[in-house]
Amino acid sequence: MKIQFKKIPALVSTFFVLMSGFSAHAQPINRQAVVSRHDVINTSVDSLSSLSLGNGKFAFTADVTGLQTFPDSYEKGVCLGTQSEWGWDSFKDTIGYKFEETLKEYTFNGHKATYAVQWSEPLRNRNASNWFRQNSHRLQLGNLGFDIYKKDGSLIKVTDVKGINQKLNLWTGELISHFTVEGIPVDVVTVSHQEQDLVAVRVTSKLIQMGRLKIRLRFPYPTGEFADGGNNWNSPESHSSTILNQSGDGASIQHQLQGSNYFVSLKWLNKASLIKNTTPHYFTVTPDKSTSVFELSCLFTPEVVSPSSLPAFAATRIENQQQWKAFWSRGAAIDFAGSTDPRAKELERRVVLSQYLTKMQCAGNYPPQETGLTFNSWFGKPHLEMHWWHAVHFALWNRVDLMEKSLGYYAKVEDKAKLLAERQGYKGVRWQKMTDNEGNESPSSVAAFLIWQQPHFIYLAELCFRDKEDTAILNKYKDLVFATADFMASFPTYDKENDRYTLGKGVIPAQECFPAKDTFNPTYEVAYWDWALKTAQKWRERLGMPRNTEWDKILVKLSPLPTLNGVYLSTESAKDSYTNPRWRIDHPSVLGALGMVPASEKLDKATMQRTFDLVNKVWSWDDTWGWDFPMTAMTAERLGHPDKAIDALFMNVKTNTYLKNGHNYQDGRLRIYLPGNGGVLAAVAMMAGGWDGSTLQEQGFPKNGKWKVRAEGFKKMP
Repeated sequence: MKIQFKKIPALVSTFFVLMSGFSAHAQPINRQAVVSRHDVINTSVDSLSSLSLGNGKFAFTADVTGLQTFPDSYEKGVCLGTQSEWGWDSFKDTIGYKFEETLKEYTFNGHKATYAVQWSEPLRNRNASNWFRQNSHRLQLGNLGFDIYKKDGSLIKVTDVKGINQKLNLWTGELISHFTVEGIPVDVVTVSHQEQDLVAVRVTSKLIQMGRLKIRLRFPYPTGEFADGGNNWNSPESHSSTILNQSGDGASIQHQLQGSNYFVSLKWLNKASLIKNTTPHYFTVTPDKSTSVFELSCLFTPEVVSPSSLPAFAATRIENQQQWKAFWSRGAAIDFAGSTDPRAKELERRVVLSQYLTKMQCAGNYPPQETGLTFNSWFGKPHLEMHWWHAVHFALWNRVDLMEKSLGYYAKVEDKAKLLAERQGYKGVRWQKMTDNEGNESPSSVAAFLIWQQPHFIYLAELCFRDKEDTAILNKYKDLVFATADFMASFPTYDKENDRYTLGKGVIPAQECFPAKDTFNPTYEVAYWDWALKTAQKWRERLGMPRNTEWDKILVKLSPLPTLNGVYLSTESAKDSYTNPRWRIDHPSVLGALGMVPASEKLDKATMQRTFDLVNKVWSWDDTWGWDFPMTAMTAERLGHPDKAIDALFMNVKTNTYLKNGHNYQDGRLRIYLPGNGGVLAAVAMMAGGWDGSTLQEQGFPKNGKWKVRAEGFKKMP
């Protein structure tokens, strides 16, 4: 029997937020106009302005030529990567390391447990930890670019590319590139298939008829380093690449590494030939000289595919256009036209480009890495604590299906999460932090002690339920919700002296500067623990099940949020949270106790207001990360300060930089950071759509007459 629930007023209809107030009778937003006014234009070579195409599980990043012609020139910028969610590799283990060698025993509050950490000594354990951090690593699948020859027969350099005029059409997902070489025009259209890991290109130039333009495919070798820009041409003897077959209109190539084997299929229009060059792992497609137009489709796949089955450029272009139009036409939308605050135009740009980037890089079947499918960070591994920032915005923008695709990952890795909990003496499942597609732990002296990823699954599942309030969602995810809560109830330590349960010692909070051995009761984690256990109990009640008594025992005596001198501490163990510079760096996650977590009876808003004011005053904002600014904005919004929310979103800090292509820049090591993009979308969704219990007077944008905002289709945030 289907149980009926009272409908949550989650969907916000079209509205204006004006200096004169609120109107619920606006005309629908012209979505194409909003999106198209933020098309990206490149007129010069800039390694931080490369542009990506993709479908959520595959991405291809191009330079100003529309392909990946100059990977070495973009190595220190937004790299020219080709990555998929299935493309992983591991180096050959010639030593025979065992994962158990990464485990180190700790005793916290009388509880012994082993953690996979980074050893300094002995050497064997240190090397084992490094091995399991490095393997597996995400692959750069291949580099597809132009080989263009000058009159003197030499290959062009990046400085030979002139007359650049490149446009990323966001509405259609097309990259249209124009440039000249020695005065001869080259016009390129590049698109990505939205269902297959395929990029297709059409090039028009007299250089083809001159025999001076070819398309090359090179296979780089994985670096095995923190980052992988897709241009490591070393170690050619460590992998192999072979032409499997070739016909009049296509060919297949096999690329084999020590831990991976995959294929590239090519299909072309008009005559061409494929050869393997003398340079290792370097293949060249030479178009016939009879025409100035050449089209090529390039598919990356773990299984060999007949080239004849590939969609041609024209079919790929139509499919791509249709899918991107469908994406922009559904879900929520927001329009800042008419605003006189100069930040409004830039906020709209960040919002539009962040939608494009997250749909293209983060909407696959697995939680993404922080640099998406462009280049590796942390060896290409996803961090589950970042899944909130990667995924929540999809649901708030009324595209919950794009969020839900990655929730299946948790069922896939449940067995390993259960073994992790059992190994440490806890019930249920302890969700991994730094992991891979198979759910393996990566040794880390920080990740091993983080816990704020644990409640995320309950939050994400709750968003799925709220979308349609269907009992099918409850039944689909209940086992994982309950197993998540079982760990959460078994993890706290009973403090007999104060008759309460504490989180820690033995935790590192989201503000990662705190040591595990000393830290307990971080404010954000305590608030999130309370909310998630209560939500898990709601799931039982919705299903007609009795409340779990073990969970209630923890909820009744879970420690209060720690305070001192009228403000919330970052952690109860750090009484000097705001006087010691050591604790005023990294994520100001204390604000997340209200910004990310809904207000509860544990939280006093007046205390959080004082905390918010103090954090803004004393924090070392130069030592923060891209999602800290949206989190701060969400806290300001819940406190009733939309003006301060906008100020937070535009704080003048390097890690709050948004590049021409929309990426959130952090530093020279981490040139793109998708949690920042997801954070912008989540914060704007909260401002536009509100949150549970909010009123139209509380939510929204500054009421100073400078913000004219039209929004439609948003879901309320919990």
